[in-house]
Amino acid sequence: AAMGRFLEPTSLCGQTLLKLTARGSAILAELLRLSKHVPDVFFLNTKELQAKYGAVVFDFRYLRVPEDYEAKIDASAELSDLDEEFRENHMPILERFYLLFESIYKYAQDYVRFIDDVNEGVFIQYTLEDILLDGDGKQLMCEALYLYGVMLLLMDRLIDGLARERILVSYYRYKGSSDLLSDVCKLCRATGFIAGGKRPAGYPEEYFARISLPQEVTKMIIGRLRSDDIYNLTQAFPAPPHRSTALANQASMLYVILFFAPDILRSETAIMREVVDKHFNDNWIVPFYMGYLVDLTQQWDPYKAANAAIRNVVTPQLARKLTRTNAEQLENCLKEVQVFLTEGVLTDQFVLESPAKLLNTLRQSNVTVRWLILHRQQQNRKIAEAMAAAAVNPDRVLQLLLNIAHLEYLLKTKLGHLVDSKEARWNDSKRECVERMRELAEFYSGDKPLTRGIEKDEQLQGWFSSLASEIEGLDFHDSVAAGRKIQQLVQALEEVEQFHQIEHSLQVKQFLLETRQYLMRMVRTVNIKDDTLVLLSFISDLSYAWHIINDYVSLMHNRIRADPFSTLKLRAVFLKLASILDLPLVRINQAESADLESVAEYYSTELVNFVRQVLEVIPRTMFSKLAEVIRIQTDEIREIPTRLEKVQLRDYALHDERYRLAKLTHEISVFTEGILIMEETLVGVIKVDPKQLLEDGIRRELVRTVTSAMHQTLIFRAEKTSGEDFTRRIEGLAARLDGFRRSIEYIQDHVDVYGLKIWQEEFSRIINFSVEQECNSFLKQRVYEWQSEFQSTAIPIPKYPPTDEMSVNFFGRLVRELLRQTAPGRAIYIEPMSGWFAPDGSEIVGIKTVSLLQRAIGVIGLSGVDKLLCFMIVRQMQDFVTDLRRSIERDTTVMEVLRQFLDATKPSSTIPAHFGKLYQASTAALAAVTPSMLNRIIQIGQCQLLRRQVVNEVNFAAKLDSKTLAGALETMNLAVLHDVKRHYQQPDVNPYPGENNPLLFDLGRFLDAAGMCDPLKKIYITTEPIDFLPAIMFLFTAEHMRRFAYHSKFATLVNLPKSKGAAVDGPPFAAGLLTVLKQFHSSHMHEYFAYCGQYVRSFVSDVSTKANKTSVSAEFQLEVTNTLVLLETMCKLGRMERRIVEGYI
Repeated sequence: AAMGRFLEPTSLCGQTLLKLTARGSAILAELLRLSKHVPDVFFLNTKELQAKYGAVVFDFRYLRVPEDYEAKIDASAELSDLDEEFRENHMPILERFYLLFESIYKYAQDYVRFIDDVNEGVFIQYTLEDILLDGDGKQLMCEALYLYGVMLLLMDRLIDGLARERILVSYYRYKGSSDLLSDVCKLCRATGFIAGGKRPAGYPEEYFARISLPQEVTKMIIGRLRSDDIYNLTQAFPAPPHRSTALANQASMLYVILFFAPDILRSETAIMREVVDKHFNDNWIVPFYMGYLVDLTQQWDPYKAANAAIRNVVTPQLARKLTRTNAEQLENCLKEVQVFLTEGVLTDQFVLESPAKLLNTLRQSNVTVRWLILHRQQQNRKIAEAMAAAAVNPDRVLQLLLNIAHLEYLLKTKLGHLVDSKEARWNDSKRECVERMRELAEFYSGDKPLTRGIEKDEQLQGWFSSLASEIEGLDFHDSVAAGRKIQQLVQALEEVEQFHQIEHSLQVKQFLLETRQYLMRMVRTVNIKDDTLVLLSFISDLSYAWHIINDYVSLMHNRIRADPFSTLKLRAVFLKLASILDLPLVRINQAESADLESVAEYYSTELVNFVRQVLEVIPRTMFSKLAEVIRIQTDEIREIPTRLEKVQLRDYALHDERYRLAKLTHEISVFTEGILIMEETLVGVIKVDPKQLLEDGIRRELVRTVTSAMHQTLIFRAEKTSGEDFTRRIEGLAARLDGFRRSIEYIQDHVDVYGLKIWQEEFSRIINFSVEQECNSFLKQRVYEWQSEFQSTAIPIPKYPPTDEMSVNFFGRLVRELLRQTAPGRAIYIEPMSGWFAPDGSEIVGIKTVSLLQRAIGVIGLSGVDKLLCFMIVRQMQDFVTDLRRSIERDTTVMEVLRQFLDATKPSSTIPAHFGKLYQASTAALAAVTPSMLNRIIQIGQCQLLRRQVVNEVNFAAKLDSKTLAGALETMNLAVLHDVKRHYQQPDVNPYPGENNPLLFDLGRFLDAAGMCDPLKKIYITTEPIDFLPAIMFLFTAEHMRRFAYHSKFATLVNLPKSKGAAVDGPPFAAGLLTVLKQFHSSHMHEYFAYCGQYVRSFVSDVSTKANKTSVSAEFQLEVTNTLVLLETMCKLGRMERRIVEGYI
């Protein structure tokens, strides 16, 4: 076989294996990414989720009798709707998870196929033995199997087994079967493993055996890992005590791959002793992938041979000894590293002269930090107790980590500069040597004026001249020959010093000394190579600590609080952590895979998120000080009036308060400098700008603070929150939010950010996100938190648990409390006063309340209230239409009654015969099938009236604060309406805007945002016509007119005292009727008015023909007066001309 050329582009075998391992790294990145986005519904870990989705989300028990489960869903219209909604919401994420599971299965199959192809001679030049003898080949063979094992372990650790089953069953139900689905299900079925729970018997070897892999090959790979240093890392860690660190990568591989050969773990005592002695004799906490740790004393407990081997080595006595040794090394390393970090020590000259000393210190320091960080995660109780006796302060470990990271950063910078300028430095030193040799040659010529008194020495003159020529002839690119020649030249210069002509000349000796120094510098310069930087990157690897570094975040926060400028060293730690990208990206990069960008982006984003997590202490500390600033500004410092008497200046000066304010401001600005002194840093593939980090941190803390304030303030106790209490809460919220806004504006110049812009953007985002999540309950296809355009990974909006059964967050609670405060029975709506009043005449919700809301949550908040009310109206309208259609279609008797009613009332200008019996019989027949109509009509009307209040307030704010915009929108709206009318007059000449023209859509959004709309004229749903709708709505009205009474003081219909059933209110009832009729053809409204006019005329005619008018006056007032007042209210609310209704009466 052609050894050494395994990864050449022409090597089909090498490229196939390389692409397979690159794919494995990409699959693991996708697994890690998706594991954070498993929808809660697949865990069914709460009673609410079980109650709602337990009947449509199934595990593998479904596959035994799928017909029974499907029949149960089909039998229930409610379950069918829920199932359809679930499918629409989750299909994209189900497809992505299935592709992940399928890719793991395909990876294993492709690995087995590659082995078969090699055995069958498809790759002519290579056999398995040849591949495992090749340096790159054995690395890739080990990695390919190892990555598959890691996929299995992480899939089971990060995605619960039952959740996997439910995902696969849901995918199968909605997408149908596929060729690989059954095999994928077999691989991914639940193992019984639960993170933190008891380990199942036979786990994970039975799990690993679900796809059969060739055992002979597995054992050959294990043999290579046992015997070879496959990555040649002993070059980076040559000292014997560092062997376990040098072999750490393949030790992780061995841990995983041994599960594919469990017989070795169980019975091969000699092999396990060899494995433990070589790889785990002083290092039994193993990071098997990207910082995921295992304790071998626990993990190997079920396996006889493995357990005996590890317990033979790892004892409490050894653990105590190693802890003490590393504790001593920690202090020694701290002292050594501190020496190198002393100002003026780490110069270019020092780096050139002492690279080995620097690297040895860094080796020992990294090995010590690695051992202390990993073995702090000890799970074995006895060993943990033994280690506790010599426990090391984690803050000292962090101190060493910060120092070595800083030293590595400085050293890498120096080495990089030296490597880049190597040839120039070589040439400079060579020129200095040549010039000195020529000067010495001239010195012994005796011809120079300054050399009089010196005898001419042609021999020395010639010798120095020839030496200058030899030095000038040194070739930088032939470093080996040049190095040997320089050694000879240095020796010659040392020997020439012994000549009596030179021995007593201090000037000549100085020249010779400087020349030797320049020559040695040339040697050291040419010996500085990229290999030194590569070696340093191996030594400084920190990928093993990727997850456990989180244990040190609180200590990092303490350091930043004590000294904001410690972020300089933390920046070096962040760069050191970037080594997490090396393992997954090296093969992807070699294979030139298209996955390079997405994988690098994922790990870089994770790293940047960690940077934000560490540095968030700065904005958090800022905001804790800002809270005091808010208190001083709000409670102690009064605003200075425009005009002020001189004698009052002292009262407004408040020197002590302003001094405290200035001191707090200074402290805040000092903390911001802690971030701003960091330079722009490339973390992975993402450039981190410190100023942007500061701004993001301020935004994150602002979002957290504002959301917390709104969540805590807007919690209402059902039936216990009075109108006064509601108003007080809104006033309190307005004061708090105004304090936040003023403070962020106040501090903006001191921290160099745009405070008001940040406030407006983040407050808008909070409101929009909260409204979006609250509206999810009205949508079939929901927008999940991680899908939302308003949610951000860098600046997340926190999510709090619901405090009631109806609302998701504070915004839903606010709107539902508004509805509760204005509910019929509690409040009466008075149209001229534009508000809801208590029976005693006190205002509950009115113009002042909405104005106060605007002060608290702003125009964007009012727009959110309006949007949520719209969704509620749409839901009520849909339910109303669905229930009405079902009721009428199911009951043929009602249909017959409605036909008879239509026949009896034609034409509407006449008075029907026996109208009393006709109305009574018809309303009685309809009442039986529309029990929920009244409640829905009232709720629709209530929402509409609230919407009108909100829209009016928004429109007022627009005209007050943005009169130019309001005027432009009004003019634009009139112009567009004029053009639309012209289109209908002359369609050929004046075309209507096309479907792709955004004019009408964008203009509508602007008009809604400025409150230039009438909620009662909106179309909320589109639906097929309902037979007899005007007659149904009229009979419904007539049935409920007797439940109202006319209140002369309030001039409106109110709930009739002592009436049975739910409380009613006239204006919401009228607004609800108007809204329902508006959703259908305009003729329905006129037909409804015609029925009402006929109804009124019939009663008036009956009364006028009776002799005793007194006996019927009460009935007349109750039926007719209420109807007339209702029609009057509908005209006012709908802004219709009164003559339209009068024409029917």
